[in-house]
Amino acid sequence: MKLESLGRRIESLDWGARASDLDLRGYAVTPALLSAGECAELGALYGIDALFRKTVSMERHSYGQGEYRYFREPVPEPVAALRHAFYAPLASIANQWAERLHSGDRYPDTFDAYQLLCADHGQVHPTPLMLDYHADGYNCLHQDNYGELAFPLQVAGMLSRPGVDFGGGEFLLVEQRPRKQSRGEAIVLEQGCFIIFPNRLRPVQGVRGDHRVTVRHGVSRIRSGHRRTLGIIFHDAQK
Repeated sequence: MKLESLGRRIESLDWGARASDLDLRGYAVTPALLSAGECAELGALYGIDALFRKTVSMERHSYGQGEYRYFREPVPEPVAALRHAFYAPLASIANQWAERLHSGDRYPDTFDAYQLLCADHGQVHPTPLMLDYHADGYNCLHQDNYGELAFPLQVAGMLSRPGVDFGGGEFLLVEQRPRKQSRGEAIVLEQGCFIIFPNRLRPVQGVRGDHRVTVRHGVSRIRSGHRRTLGIIFHDAQK
């Protein structure tokens, strides 16, 4: 996998359109950034135990049914490249959100600088992960918070082929708006595509200005086959 090319693919996206989609829908989907071969190459990392610091059984913890694994340092180069390349444009959006929500949070321009900020708060363990589901697997609605710092956006990439490798398994987003019932979306993500979504909160324009909307995400039941995805979280964890 050519890492420089990977970075250019992300940089060349229409980030104005991605920001608009996040405002309008609460998420943004990229075109396919990875080829089928690159998806297979990344997916194969799941079987290399030495690459991971932690494996979690969702069923054991009542998180759902399936398994996910957190990469250890050094994070494999393709995953690290994706994390760095996505961070810069998303930091710009995150800073706009912070201003709209009258938050004192500000995010540095580069991922390296943000990682140092995490380390200052005792968050030093990498959080990129791979998620693995088989038939009847699912992921309960949740948020990925691992310490005092939580970057407001994260990314997930589909490595399998919906409708071929697996059926079902839609990506779920649920928003709780003030004084309103929850709103949900089920998104089918094609192989090689990435979805960008809020980690915890997002601003939504109301009659009297922006207000905070709480967001949770998950995965619907896999009806058949095998689904594997890559999760890119930008804040590191305390443990």
